[in-house]
Amino acid sequence: MSIVTESVTPALRRESATAAAKPASCRELLAAFTSRNGHALDAGRLQFVNVEGCDVYNTTAPFEHDGKTIIAGRVEPRDTEVATTVFFARRAEGAWEPFPGAARLPGLQDPCVTVIGGELIVGGVRSPVELADGRVGYRMEFYRGRSLGALRQFLVGPDGMKDIRLVQLPDGRVAVFSRPQGVVGGRGKIGFAIVAGLAELTAELIESAPLFPSQFLDDEWGGANEIHVLSNGRLGVLGHIACFDDQEHRHYYGMVFSVDPATGAATPLRMIAQRSMFPAGPAKRNDLADVIFSGGLVRHGDGTATLFAGISDVETAYLRIPDPFAEFEA
Repeated sequence: MSIVTESVTPALRRESATAAAKPASCRELLAAFTSRNGHALDAGRLQFVNVEGCDVYNTTAPFEHDGKTIIAGRVEPRDTEVATTVFFARRAEGAWEPFPGAARLPGLQDPCVTVIGGELIVGGVRSPVELADGRVGYRMEFYRGRSLGALRQFLVGPDGMKDIRLVQLPDGRVAVFSRPQGVVGGRGKIGFAIVAGLAELTAELIESAPLFPSQFLDDEWGGANEIHVLSNGRLGVLGHIACFDDQEHRHYYGMVFSVDPATGAATPLRMIAQRSMFPAGPAKRNDLADVIFSGGLVRHGDGTATLFAGISDVETAYLRIPDPFAEFEA
């Protein structure tokens, strides 16, 4: 089995051992963001139809497939967290409806989509499941196929790990971002590894991916949501950073950073969005009122981009913002 490439693993481990910089907190990143006059150029909600009264949130960004513009989303009743991943096609008037012939993945939350080797790769969080130690928890599953109607499972991630993301590098290798919790990872930190291809990817390798240093305080957490291969070969990472307040309410923010795949070195986190920038609306629970989950980003090539995000675990919304990856390509 081919494991993490030698060009990446030693660099990450050396940096992890010697890094002394203190991570920036949510509060510090938010202060820096607001001081940059962080704002949205436009904002709005996505409309979903034929979902039988369910909420649709934590979607991917739109992607093109079979001549259609598609989005994958988490669909569930307001009073539960029992979700189904559904693929939607955009109608002429802008609303989104379930795509005929596409597989539905019951029990799968928070989908992610990429293309590797010409195949669609769809991941999601299976919850609830019985873990190896007998507890009830979650793990990620990944599916592949040439069409949305012919997806087959090829990978199950480590127990208790969300926010695993994959991307194909220009040389054909596959970069993987992990997010362990517990003894390694605390409340959630981001790891990184590179493998030769999908056949080399295992739960054990994902679990052992070295962590980026100095990204999150121990009482805060974060994860990768979508990976972009930038024009200079760097990887642009769209993710989230989160914390609790004194009332145990959650606060989630959109953030970005970039990674040099040749060395494994990452830039500092930079906040790009907060809940107040999106349209006001309901929350699934009171402790989720200030939550956004960065699902995906569409770059427009004119210095702007559209961020798609789940808001308050109820809806999907978008922001048009200055392209947050432009600075990493300068």
